[in-house]
Formats: sequence, C-alpha cells, structure tokens
Amino acid sequence: MLAFVLGRLASGALAILAVTALVHALVATAPGDPLVALLGPAVTTLPSAERARLRVAHGLDRPWPEQYLAFVVRALAGDLGTSRRSGRPVALELRDRIPATVALTLAALPLAVVLGVGAGVAAAVWSRAWLDTLVTGLVVVASAVPVYLSGLVLLLVFSLALGWLPSGGTGGARHLVLPAVTLALASAAPLARMARGSLLDAMAEPHVVVATAKGLTRRAVVVRHGLRNALVPLVTVAGIDLGRVLGGAVFVEAVFGWPGVGRMTVDAIVARDLPLVQGVVLFGAVAIVVLNLLVDLTYARLDPRVRPG
Repeated sequence: MLAFVLGRLASGALAILAVTALVHALVATAPGDPLVALLGPAVTTLPSAERARLRVAHGLDRPWPEQYLAFVVRALAGDLGTSRRSGRPVALELRDRIPATVALTLAALPLAVVLGVGAGVAAAVWSRAWLDTLVTGLVVVASAVPVYLSGLVLLLVFSLALGWLPSGGTGGARHLVLPAVTLALASAAPLARMARGSLLDAMAEPHVVVATAKGLTRRAVVVRHGLRNALVPLVTVAGIDLGRVLGGAVFVEAVFGWPGVGRMTVDAIVARDLPLVQGVVLFGAVAIVVLNLLVDLTYARLDPRVRPG
C-alpha cells in the first residue's frame, strides 16, 4: 500500500508542476509588458532606468525556465508573491478565503451525494416507471443548466420572491443554504446518472439474481448486494465530481457574494492580479490532487483488485 500511495503522490506532484507551468507560461507570454501586469499601469510613468531595475528585481529579465524555477522554489518556501490588488502576500489572501470555500464544499458535497445517489437508486429500483422517467428528465435538465443560472433562479425564488433566505453574504447557517444547494444540484446530476446505471448493472449480476430467487426482500437485495457492488464506480464519479464542485464554487460564490476563493478568483481576474491568479491555480491543483488521492485510497479499500500486489 505504501508503494501505491507514493506512486499516487508522485503522479500528483507531476500534475501540479504541469498545471502551474502552463499557467506561468501563459502569464509570461501574454500580450503586453509583464512588468505592467505584475505591478500595475502606474509603472509606465517611472523612468526607464527604474523600470529596468524593477524588471531585474522581479526576475523578468531572465529566460522563462529560470523564472518558473524561481517561482517553484519560492512557492515551496511559502512565498506565492504579493497581490497587486490588496498589497498583501498571496498566501495570506488564500488563508483568509480558504475556510469559506471549505465550508461551502463540505456543505454541498454530502448534499450532492445524498440527492444524486438517492435519486439514482430510486430510478433504478422503479426502473421504467414514472419515477424513473421523472428522475431521468431532472438529471438532463440539471446537467444542461449552468450553475450560475440555477443559482440566480434559486435566488429570485427563495430570496427575492418568497423572502425565506438571505440573498448573499455571510452571517449564519441560513446564508449558506442557497449557495450549497446550488452547488449540490449541479454535482448531483452525474451522480444520479451513474448510480442508476451502476445499480441496474449490479442487480443483473448472477449472485444478485440468486439472492432474489432465494426469497430475500427487494430492500435486502438492493442494500446488501446491489449497492455494495455499485459503490466502486460511484466512488470514481464522486472523485471526479470534487473538481466539478471546486470549479462550480467560482460561479456560485460570485453569484451569492460568498467570500471564498472562488469570488476572490473572479476579482483577481477582473483586476488582472496575476500573482493572485497563480496562487489560486496552485491551491486548486493541490486540493484536487489531495482529494483524488483520498478517492484512490477509498477505491483500493472497496476493490482489492486495484491494490498493488
């Protein structure tokens, strides 16, 4: 198992290096003066000698591979640069915003699993009935509607029209309801589709058919045999869904004014705060790699066939 974990960590580290290298290269080769992008348009008013000194001080006079290597070394030391928008270290900006995003994710992901798996199981148990048709239709609609649009609809209905919930911001658990539900609905759709298909396949397995022939109740067959076999592909989809949740948080936080990393990302892109954008990308890459490592370990626990010999 140790070799399995080390292998996953090595592949995750390579993925992080690839993502950060791509973003760093895009920043370095973007149109315009990189010094202006880094320090703002006010730098153009400085004398040419001062601009040259700043270019050397920030390593912009060196080839791109050297610039990227310096970025990696600084990042390993915890130095992600300084936000141009706020003037604060990027690491401190992330530290202040990560708890809000984690709270939103921890609220949305379990809700997505319950809604998605519950709907998929119900559709599979009552296959070809009206409930199956209803769930399939809702899954198609939820998959087609962008997360920001569903967020706006929920906001208009439950906040502006009915006045049941706050329209945005923070202040208590009620402020978390609409963002979490919006994020959960977008993530529940693929889980419901996979849960339905996996459970139908599992129920067709010979040992499940034999269990039914022995007189076990429908509930016992579904819970003890069907769901157990359907868990492995569901865990895989749930792992992929983690990236969907983190990506969707960018739009959800912007819609509801939730003060997390997603909203900060939008503000940083609008302000062309490139050091902050790079820091957010690095955080997202590390988060997805760590979460997928946990999913792989869970997968290996559920299915011994994927464990190393």
